[in-house]
Amino acid sequence: MLIDSHCHLNYKGLIEDQQNVLERARAAGVGLMLNIATRESEWDAVLATAVREPDVWATVGIHPHEADEHPHVDTAKLVERAAHPRVVAIGETGLDYYYDHSDRQRQQRSFRSHIAASRETGLPLIVHTRDAEEDTIAILREEMTQGAYSGVIHCFTASGAFADAAMDLGFYISISGIVTFKNAKDLQETAARLPLDRLLIETDSPFLAPVPHRGKPCEPAYVADTARFLSNLRGESIEQLAEATSANFRTLFSKVEGIS
Repeated sequence: MLIDSHCHLNYKGLIEDQQNVLERARAAGVGLMLNIATRESEWDAVLATAVREPDVWATVGIHPHEADEHPHVDTAKLVERAAHPRVVAIGETGLDYYYDHSDRQRQQRSFRSHIAASRETGLPLIVHTRDAEEDTIAILREEMTQGAYSGVIHCFTASGAFADAAMDLGFYISISGIVTFKNAKDLQETAARLPLDRLLIETDSPFLAPVPHRGKPCEPAYVADTARFLSNLRGESIEQLAEATSANFRTLFSKVEGIS
């Protein structure tokens, strides 16, 4: 069984054909999908999909692009919504200095609010970081001194040094279809050496379709293509990679366990 640890089933490109998207994922061997929230206006819809579909779970969070528009979403609001039994993580959150769609200080405040919610609920944190390695790891380290929390660096594209620093804090690293791109040599080098017990896989669909689907909307079924590429890159069987990444998912997102 494969698990897509990060997808956006309610985004344009998937929502129009969501039921068939889900069926194709199941046919490809995807046993669980984590449906990620990025703004408050979509929380209800993201959760509704998880309530309706037993193999879909939900998160609650504000993407760094949306920080300017969500100053009212604080730790208390996140904690309140995360109490739902189908919500298994906080995020996605983090820092994005590549686009700077939101003020950097507001991004940082939102990020810290999400970390506090992760700490309070015991749910893992889903971290987005782009062109913000130094501030991201500094905040993660500083906040860890206030009390432990767990999490994952999603759609990993940062440096190998950042991966090591995040893993030193106990974080997992999630690899998307970007690893299959021809120009992703640095990422491939990092992905090849990541410890198997810290590795997750994802699609980030409808974005970043892996080879051989580039140019199409990505969907959870394509996590199988990323898994095949990774298994070849790392010299592991697809069965070994699937078993390990699924076990890692269940360890990190432990709220999934015990609920049918």
